[in-house]
Order: sequence, then C-alpha cells, then structure tokens
Amino acid sequence: MAIVQSLPTTEGDRRKLALDSPVDRHRIGELEVTTPAEVEAAVARARAAQPGWAARSIAERAAIVGAAIDVIVRRRAEIAETVRLETGKPEAEAIGVEIVPACDFLNYWTARAPRELRSHRQKLHGYLKPMKKLYMQYQPLGVIGVVTPWNAPFVLSLNPVVQALVAGNTVLFKPSEVTPRSGEWVARVLHEAGVPADVVQVLHGDGETGAALVDAEIDKVCFTGSVGTGRKIAAACAARLLPYSLELGGKDAMIVCADADLEKAAAGAVYLSMFNTGQVCMSVERVYVVDSVADEFIRLVKEKAAEVTYGPGDTDMGPFFWDRQRDIVIRHLEDARAQGAEIVVGGEVGDGDGLYFQPTVILGAHHDMQVMTEETFGPITAVMRVRDEDEAIRLANDCKYGLSGSVFTKDADKARRIAAQLITGSVVHNDGAVIYGVPEAPFGGRKDSGVGQVNGPGALRSFTHAQPVLIDRWQPKRESIWYPYSEKTIQNLDGLIKYGFGNKFVRRLLS
Repeated sequence: MAIVQSLPTTEGDRRKLALDSPVDRHRIGELEVTTPAEVEAAVARARAAQPGWAARSIAERAAIVGAAIDVIVRRRAEIAETVRLETGKPEAEAIGVEIVPACDFLNYWTARAPRELRSHRQKLHGYLKPMKKLYMQYQPLGVIGVVTPWNAPFVLSLNPVVQALVAGNTVLFKPSEVTPRSGEWVARVLHEAGVPADVVQVLHGDGETGAALVDAEIDKVCFTGSVGTGRKIAAACAARLLPYSLELGGKDAMIVCADADLEKAAAGAVYLSMFNTGQVCMSVERVYVVDSVADEFIRLVKEKAAEVTYGPGDTDMGPFFWDRQRDIVIRHLEDARAQGAEIVVGGEVGDGDGLYFQPTVILGAHHDMQVMTEETFGPITAVMRVRDEDEAIRLANDCKYGLSGSVFTKDADKARRIAAQLITGSVVHNDGAVIYGVPEAPFGGRKDSGVGQVNGPGALRSFTHAQPVLIDRWQPKRESIWYPYSEKTIQNLDGLIKYGFGNKFVRRLLS
C-alpha cells in the first residue's frame, strides 16, 4: 500500500496525509482526512436516506446493486491500475485477487437476496402448532459502519458493503488510509450503478476517522483488520450493546501428510505463503510436514521458491504494501536466525527504494520463534518437521489464532478427519486462501482471529434483525393459561406433562 506520512498543517486546517508509492517511494497523491464532525453529518444523511432505500423491494435493491458488475467490467482496467498504483501488486493479482472475486460476490449476493431475505412462514413444533402460526421477516438494522484493510482494498470493502446494501441498510465505509483510492472505487461503481449518494458513502482518514465512525450513531460495525484495533472496537461496541463482526489476524497452518502429492503440496506451500507478498490473513504461515516425506518436500519447496520472481515490472511478487510491515517481517527473521533457524532461500531486503523483499524459506522452525507464533504477514514459507499427523494437529492448534488452515493429502476422508480436530474457522483440502472467495462458506475466525462470520447462508441476514411474528390461528376470547387460574388450569398443564412429555410416542409427535 502507499507509504503514508502526515503533512504539516496550520491551526484550523484540515489534516492531510501524503501517499508515496511502495514501488519507488515517489509521491502518488494526498488525502484529506474526514473530520469527526463530517462523520457525524454523513451518518445523519445515511440515517435520513435509509427508510427510502429499505422501502424498495429486495429485488429492486438487488437489481440496482447488481448493475455494478457491468460498471466493474467496463472500468476494470482503471480499478486495477489504481490498486497497482497504491500497492504495487502484479497485474495478475490486481485482477485475480480484487476484480474477479468482486464480480462474483456481486453476482452471488444480488441473485440470492430476494430468496434469503423474503418473509416466510416457519413451521412450528409440538403443542403450539394447532393454535399459532409463525412468520419470519427480516428488518434492516439501519446504518452500517464498515472499516476495511489495505491488503485487498477493493474486494474486502465491496463484499460487506454489498451485503449490507441489499439487506436494506445504508452504509458508511472507511477504506485504509494507505489504499484510499482503491477502496473509494467501491462507492464509485455503486453510485454509477444507481445506488443513491447518501445510501453508500466513503469516509477517508486514519484511526481518528475510524474511531469517529465506530462512536457515531450507527447500528452495526463490520471490521477487517488487526487484533489490537479489533479489541478496541469490540469494547466500544459492547459499551453500547452494538452488534459487530471482526475479521482479524491469522497464523494459518498447512499440514502435509505422508500421502500428499508432494509436487502440489510444495507448489501450494510457496504460492499460498507468498502471493500478495504474503499479506493475506489466510496466508500459509506455518508448514508442518510429516518427517517421512520431509526431505523431498523441502527439496521441492526450495526449488519452487527460488524460481519466484520479485521486484518492479512483470514479476510474480510485488513489494510490501506498507513500510511498517516489512519491519515486522525483518524482526521475525532475525529472531528465527538467532534461535538457530536456517534460511535456505531469500531472507533479504530487495535492492532499490521500493519495499521489496526476497521470497524466503525457513527450515528448522519451532514454536519458540515469532515466525511460528506471531502473525508475520510476509512472503515466508516456514517449515517444521513433525513425527506424524497427530503431532501436526497438536502443533497447528498450539496457536492464539484460528482463522483457517490447509491439509494436503490424497485422501479426502482423512482431510475431513483432520479438519474436525483443528480449532480454526475453516479448513481447505489441497488449497488455502480460496475459502474467502466461496460465498456459500461462512468465513470467520476462532480465538484471536475474530468474532462472527462473513459469507455463508447467514451473511445477508446478519445485516438484519430476524423478527419472528407469531399469529393467532383461531383468535379465541382468551388463552388457556391466562388469568384467572383455576383447578382446571393446573389439571390441563399437569396432563400436558404427564400424557404429552411423559409418553415417548407422543413426545416424538411434539418434537
């Protein structure tokens, strides 16, 4: 992402940030920071616009939002160029990581919204069935605040914003201050598609702007970012009983079983730890390989990692998007070296002014090293030999994070058995980070990796209040349990317990 620096201002002036390219550090723009007062005004506009947006039918909202696909298709080169300007990503990643899944998410959510959000009758169980009818209807929450990260600034902004919009909410979102124009494209394509200006608004700035949004009179917070910021948001929301979802950091483990296709496993270990310069919350950050196949696996990993090209131009791997992220990676590598790890590929800063770093492979890693316990977020394949799959499972679970994980084996049933033992939000067989791009799959972390889930069957409904409406079927003058109590009341209740729940056959009928 762009390197951010505060620009000097005089008293009373709006704060500004300078944005420099991670490719060569040249100035690529400036950003005016949205003030807390402007955040408050934007929330007021969103609040005023929300009833009118919610009054449209679900199908109408979905059609308007879905028209953004055509806008993205038409303007894909401009969007990709903005992403590349701010991040330095290779063109393949700007298109494949950002634009392809953005189109897919739009297509998926807008097609399913009318079915997922429609009011419907819910079947009742047991003794209430003859007397009542239950209906479910889904009310928009109101105004949603979305705070998004820098590593995939277009798609990670678009996905929650689209879900919230088709559910009938208005949205204010703040992209990271270091990829502001990439995130801003989300509002631009939606406005061009026909979403009213006050229904989706973009706010620019740093942590001050994000805090102002979280503290504003909104109805839900959807955050993707660091654990530290996530904890602050959780505390702020808890004080107001405000719903929130947090998609935080990861330290994803990859288990290489003895029966794995080693060629594919080695290619996966390198790619899944290095694409997007390793700056993916579902990156493979720890590799546990069964000892019986470790020598051949390591040979292949070294070979494939050495072939990864990096640097400016038409290469496989771009720079770090953020200068401070490179500092973290260097610190983790120095710690690993000091504790005896062997760096067999890479491990050094690239030449020139850009934030480039060599594709890196570490052997002899263990759990006293930061590179195996803290989120590194860089292009490092850290490999640890294990005795067997049971030890791999134990070590994979020995982590404060639990976002996702990978199991490489030719046996799909074994992959499922291992997955059932991993304390992590999701598991992928013979692949990795693709799980976020599967909208049918609930995505979210356990432990320090977050709270709540995006995607999956409940995603759209998580931006609504599921309101049950219980209808009186026969409308009698009074209900049997109402005042005044009598001996007959007690007999009826006792009979229900004795002859209903006390009889196994009747109990099954009541279930």
